[in-house]
Amino acid sequence: MRHFTLASITAAALALGLLASSPSMAQSTQPAAKSDRMAPAGKMAPAAKTVPANSDAAKLDINTATKEELMAFKGIGDKYSDKIIAGRPYAKKDQLVSKNILPAAIYKKIAGQIIASQSK
Repeated sequence: MRHFTLASITAAALALGLLASSPSMAQSTQPAAKSDRMAPAGKMAPAAKTVPANSDAAKLDINTATKEELMAFKGIGDKYSDKIIAGRPYAKKDQLVSKNILPAAIYKKIAGQIIASQSK
């Protein structure tokens, strides 16, 4: 008679459990959702760039950002995005607060995600 160790039995049980719960093995009873609509060619989202999160390239430049890009930040709506654009150019990003463009609380939420670059 063969002797099995507890470790080999546990490994086999885990392997069987993983196979049984694998999404590729499971059959769905619901059909996949179909979309009859496609995004217009000009409205498709740009491909994501692989940029380190702490680099300035990953941050939005408040001196060149579009209204839509600014409105993507939580707390920045139509009114604040218009004020940011109207107050350009900014030498430093904290001028959003010193020029009374944004309240300090909203600025604190987005400060790590923005820069104010200078044109050369």
